Amino acid sequence: MLGAITATPLLPGIAAAQAADDTIALWPGSPPGAPASLPVRKVEQRSKDPAFNDRWLTGIAMPTLTVRRPARPTGAAVMLVPGGGYGFLAWDNEGEEQARWLTARGVTCYILTYRLPGEGWAKRALVPLQDAQRGMRVIRVRAARDGVDPNRIAVLGFSAGGHLAGSLATRHAEPTYAPVDAADRLSARPDLAGLIYPVVSLVAPFTHVGSRDNLLGKPSDDTARRAASVETHVDAQSAPVFLVHASDDGIVPIENSLSLYRILLAAKRPAELHAFDKGGHGFGVRLPKDTPAAAWPTLFTAFATHLGVFPPTPPS
Repeated sequence: MLGAITATPLLPGIAAAQAADDTIALWPGSPPGAPASLPVRKVEQRSKDPAFNDRWLTGIAMPTLTVRRPARPTGAAVMLVPGGGYGFLAWDNEGEEQARWLTARGVTCYILTYRLPGEGWAKRALVPLQDAQRGMRVIRVRAARDGVDPNRIAVLGFSAGGHLAGSLATRHAEPTYAPVDAADRLSARPDLAGLIYPVVSLVAPFTHVGSRDNLLGKPSDDTARRAASVETHVDAQSAPVFLVHASDDGIVPIENSLSLYRILLAAKRPAELHAFDKGGHGFGVRLPKDTPAAAWPTLFTAFATHLGVFPPTPPS
């Protein structure tokens, strides 16, 4: 971790609700680059089982953080970043279901509902990163109120959400929006970035074309693709990275994680890679327990503990 970060008092524009589960607006007014006609929120229920939610979100006009609190908080926190190819957010699979196992371990969770770049926003390639940077800063400005240590905050992203989490890990200091309040004086650097079956490169032949085109639009040139690729921004200030991928991923090839891991090692950044034979794509925490890749949350917890982000022992 870099130097210690001190939490600042909670700002009036980011007042906390009193409910157990808060929904916090990221921006005190309109988000940067808002279109004249804002997108309309839609929720698509993909599950056919009434006892099981599998919702996809689109039409994100007001990005938010949704707080899920542990019964016995340890001071650790994770900002969860659902995937969806930058075309939707897989809210349950890569948000709510992740928050359940993390809160059971004493980790306060913030599920990021970020804007989708193809929904009319100006500077579309920066829109998700604006929300991710702002989200990390809002978590830090709320840290004392939420019982969170501002130096023990991870980000955990999935698929295109992994691309966004990786972008935050490597581009946390990049000015992507004009500061709006005192929160923007705080660091947006996560203390650990977990990238689960992530999209990484938008240049290499193994890129996920759908995520690339949704983020950058069509057509896009090589300069824009390189600027949006995680691996081109790795430097000495990049956050530690934890990678998980399955070799049978038919949507986002494992080469994304393999190439990023090699680049992180060359830059002498703390990094851990877990490559599994089976698992496919989008598995979240839904794999059968006898599938080796189902162990990734335990492995992530171990790495986070090794770095001092998670406590050495779970809450009793």
